[in-house]
Amino acid sequence: MSGQSLTDRITAAQHSVTGSAVSKTVCKATTHEVMGPKKKHLDYLIQCTNEMNVNIPQLADSLFERTTNSSWVVVFKSLITTHHLMVYGNERFIQYLASRNTLFNLSNFLDKSGLQGYDMSTFIRRYSRYLNEKAVSYRQVAFDFTKVKRGADGVMRTMNTEKLLKTVPIIQNQMDALLDFNVNSNELTNGVINAAFMLLFKDAIRLFAAYNEGIINLLEKYFDMKKNQCKEGLDIYKKFLTRMTRISEFLKVAEQVGIDRGDIPDLSQAPSSLLDALEQHLASLEGKKIKDSTAASRATTLSNAVSSLASTGLSLTKVDEREKQAALEEEQARLKALKEQRLKELAKKPHTSLTTAASPVSTAAGSIMTTPAVDIFSTPSSSNSTSKLPNDLLDLQPTFHPSVHPISTGPQVGGTWGGFTPSPVAQPQPVAGLNVDFESVFGNKSSNVVIDSGGFDELGGLLKPTVTSQNQNLLVAKLPPNKLVSDDLDSSLANLVGNLGIGNGTTKNDVNWTQPGEKKLTGGSNWQPKVAPTTAWNAPTIAPPVMAYPATTPTGMMGYGMIQFM
Repeated sequence: MSGQSLTDRITAAQHSVTGSAVSKTVCKATTHEVMGPKKKHLDYLIQCTNEMNVNIPQLADSLFERTTNSSWVVVFKSLITTHHLMVYGNERFIQYLASRNTLFNLSNFLDKSGLQGYDMSTFIRRYSRYLNEKAVSYRQVAFDFTKVKRGADGVMRTMNTEKLLKTVPIIQNQMDALLDFNVNSNELTNGVINAAFMLLFKDAIRLFAAYNEGIINLLEKYFDMKKNQCKEGLDIYKKFLTRMTRISEFLKVAEQVGIDRGDIPDLSQAPSSLLDALEQHLASLEGKKIKDSTAASRATTLSNAVSSLASTGLSLTKVDEREKQAALEEEQARLKALKEQRLKELAKKPHTSLTTAASPVSTAAGSIMTTPAVDIFSTPSSSNSTSKLPNDLLDLQPTFHPSVHPISTGPQVGGTWGGFTPSPVAQPQPVAGLNVDFESVFGNKSSNVVIDSGGFDELGGLLKPTVTSQNQNLLVAKLPPNKLVSDDLDSSLANLVGNLGIGNGTTKNDVNWTQPGEKKLTGGSNWQPKVAPTTAWNAPTIAPPVMAYPATTPTGMMGYGMIQFM
């Protein structure tokens, strides 16, 4: 069996749809592939345990849910992932596991799909029992034995007698559950069980280091204990000797499967004379007859035993430090690789921006000529020019500022409301050919023709009242005189069409559509109020034609008088 199964892909897709990245990663770390969980998935889950916005119960429940699978591969990899997070993840994860009433209920697990399933099911049951015991130990002592401070001022060396006699048996139970995994080198046949064995191997070294320091502390205080305490201490020491033998066998298996000899500690057993001295001291407290032994001989025996156990602890510490150094070097190598990759990306960015900024590209005489493109949709900054460029077709002002133009000097015709109509403007003559004058389009040429609406808009309608303030006049005065795009989009488009000349190279710039000037409610500055008669209705008058465009035919609009009540 190799590769991800169809079930794995469907499950991962479901979690992708629901947006649960944690559940998706748990699914990818516990696929049906007969190999250990991938490092990238484990690293992501470790990072999740360090994030405060990640739901730790949801993460644990996702792992527990995967252990209900019928495949031994999925269940085994779920246990490995959980163990990895207990060791290298944030302490919140193991705290949550310790607070649960039930953990892994795999004491009856059995995969009947094949012969390998039968064999691996046995180790799954043992492995789950160890993880349960690890969580229970944390619940009892509120810390992880594999992470406690070690040394002369460590947790186990500075613990008082009463607490020490209660704590060491907890370590013994966890050590028993670990050694009960009981795997041989010929049974480590696939990547899944090998990954589990490596985690157990590292736990065994750290756990035994704490166990060893607890025994050293116990021996140093043994001859000062009470009778019942000495009895408990002697029993603990006898069990320690038995477990030292078992841990030695476990380390031999680790050496056989290819673990470096430098990563395996040397265990030094205490002299057998120490056990006799301990038994004689307890017998003396019970009032039994014992062989005469001086205090000096007992002190010598104790000193030799503590020295041998201390050398064992030193060897375990060196192995642990070597592992930490290897992890640090690996992390530094990863950071260096990421830094080099980032520098390569930064080195490529200037070339990319240079090639994309130069547009359009023209080829002439076998060479590529690049000219900077003019972006008509960008707003120039103040550092490039002191005022806005008039060639921005979409540069509509956020606030409407009407332009003020002088009243046209041409012939004016009075309207119904005393206003004035715009002067007729000559229409440009159509010529053959298409010639686009970009200088005129983008406002580099000035126009001299100004059309005054005289109180009416382009269609002859009465304009809305406006009040001109001094601030508006100042803003209008600051506008560039050759601004092509006005504040009205329709006028801007009409002005653009008028500046696109058609001819054999000559430019036609006869008409310039500009923003109408300041409008009055009554139709003009020369408007005089008219008094309506009191007894008769005024007949409607006909307004003269309104020229909103170059006049070629007589076109006009009818205006009617309105009744005014005084």
